Amino acid sequence: MTASPAFAPKPLDPAKFRDPRITAKGETRATVALTGLRTLWFNTGTLCNLTCGHCYIESSPTNDRLEYLTAAEVRAYLDEIARDRLPTEEIGFTGGEPFMNPDMVAMLEDALSRGFRVLVLTNAMKPMMKRRDALLDLHRRYGSRLTLRVSVDHYAEALHQMERGQRSWKPMMAGIDFLVEHGFTLRVAGRTVWKEDEASLRQGYQRLFAEHGVRLDAADPSHLVLFPEMDAGVDVPEITTACWGILKKSPDAMMCASSRMVVKRKGADRPAVVACTLLPYDDQFELGATLAEAARDVSLNHPHCAKFCVLGGASCSA
Repeated sequence: MTASPAFAPKPLDPAKFRDPRITAKGETRATVALTGLRTLWFNTGTLCNLTCGHCYIESSPTNDRLEYLTAAEVRAYLDEIARDRLPTEEIGFTGGEPFMNPDMVAMLEDALSRGFRVLVLTNAMKPMMKRRDALLDLHRRYGSRLTLRVSVDHYAEALHQMERGQRSWKPMMAGIDFLVEHGFTLRVAGRTVWKEDEASLRQGYQRLFAEHGVRLDAADPSHLVLFPEMDAGVDVPEITTACWGILKKSPDAMMCASSRMVVKRKGADRPAVVACTLLPYDDQFELGATLAEAARDVSLNHPHCAKFCVLGGASCSA
């Protein structure tokens, strides 16, 4: 859905987000300290079975800019958490489509067996359904510690498929029906690109849930997360140290205060740790090869920091 020329958004001022310390107006840019690693994300690889219209990470059947992580690479970070007694409670897996990674089940088993809560972001389509027997086994043994968050871009089939492509609705709903039938802990992620107010969106999703026996409360943001849209080319205010008081927000509430993400760039010898799930390609947000190296302050030097996290109040975690 495209804005009409009369209401086209203002393009990003090229003077903004250039200096990690100072804004375009010469003010001190806000930073966020890691208060404790509560959630560790793994990007399992950018390959996906779909090519969506507004994928922030540009996942597709051909994008392998982030390679598949291996179970051994994931294990090394879980070992670091244990060795350094980090306060990590949740392990998240995102992609691409995580279930396309050949080591996905082994990675889930490793994280769950160590007692973590595990969150998987999936489109619930064929790659997930190919692992149905393994998922049923994990669910039998670990129950509600495993959560699957399914991307449903709109409660109406036509608009969902406008974003995800023709013939994407029915396989996704079949995956949801499977998860509901077998009692998995299910969550849903939607989009706000449709110029529809939040109350109407949540009411529409509630109707969809009722039709499919999904026992979720669409009014509860932990059951249905509606993500603010991200476009790095659209103008957005830079966040300064003064903004915390003006906006009455705390840096400790930002996603990068409690989470990091592991990625493996194509051709790299080893994975790297980046500041958050939103910025896997931007080198300035690569913090090191280990969790210890990545436990440093993050400068909010990107439009996504402002729009998604500070102004949007959103987080990818459960």
